[in-house]
Amino acid sequence: MAPAVLIKNLRKSYGKVEAVKNVSFQVEPGELFGLLGPNGAGKSTTMRCLCTLAKPDAGDIEVSGISAIAQPKQVRRRLGYVAQEVALDKVLTGRELLELQGALYHLPSPLLGDRIAALTDLLDMKGWLDQKTGTYSGGMKRRLDLASGLLHRPDLLVLDEPTVGLDIESRQVVWDLLRELPKQGTTVIMSSHYLEEVDVLANRVAIIDRGEVIAEGTPDALKKEIGGDRITLRIREFTPTDEAHQAKVLLLDQPWVQDAIINAAQGNSLNLVVDSNSDGLGQIQTLLSSNRLPIFGLSQSRPSLDDVYLAATGKTLNDAELAAVGTRDLKKEKKQTMR
Repeated sequence: MAPAVLIKNLRKSYGKVEAVKNVSFQVEPGELFGLLGPNGAGKSTTMRCLCTLAKPDAGDIEVSGISAIAQPKQVRRRLGYVAQEVALDKVLTGRELLELQGALYHLPSPLLGDRIAALTDLLDMKGWLDQKTGTYSGGMKRRLDLASGLLHRPDLLVLDEPTVGLDIESRQVVWDLLRELPKQGTTVIMSSHYLEEVDVLANRVAIIDRGEVIAEGTPDALKKEIGGDRITLRIREFTPTDEAHQAKVLLLDQPWVQDAIINAAQGNSLNLVVDSNSDGLGQIQTLLSSNRLPIFGLSQSRPSLDDVYLAATGKTLNDAELAAVGTRDLKKEKKQTMR
């Protein structure tokens, strides 16, 4: 059986910006596959190429063995796509929009009515589906958008940041749906920068950074690969750089410390990797106290997907997000100055 999705050496640039440098991964039928990375990493561009909305500069993309580049119409029949930005006609009701969507897919009226009813129950839309979409909240719009993507029963559902900006109730509805779809045989690819979301929902995940896949596997396997417990240490509320480096040197000299990285974005805190069977917290307190270094904050946890990202890039996913926002703001300032 052919993979549900096969992407090899994908490249895509917009002018001088290389959005996707070299992305390769494979998704099996019935999997929920997560693309994790900060904004600007290349997730959305990869998905747009997969959905035939953007033409790659190089590489191969296949959906169930069919080339998305050579046979885009055949691929479109097999997938549903829900973009990050929700675009709805404010004049129509939710039901009218679904009926229009069904007509575009040439669904017979009786079948269309049954599918709208099923999706209404599945996504809890009964109380407001016949209201005009201009009155909808963000969560209601997202549910209707998901219903549109599922109306024709696609083999592959592609979701770009499906829960961004949603309230807790709407996010839970979406999570329940995403857990159910693979059981029904639908393959799902979703991008997200929410670590918990991908960790909980995805069978496998590819972490993308600066247009390249830097890690791939099951969430558990990726976390096991980096090993050790994680400790976050802050010597003072705003630790001077010299004290952070002093603490790093002291800690790296201990046999139970595997790694130590200074996180400048969080006030020169230290991100440590320590042996799981060591008394890391107690030994750190003793070591710093004997060297007259105070402790402002100290916490220990098991490895997370953020630690996988940190191990691969030297920064946390949150740091990468902040850096991406800062880069975009600088570009805006330069454009405004040039005007």
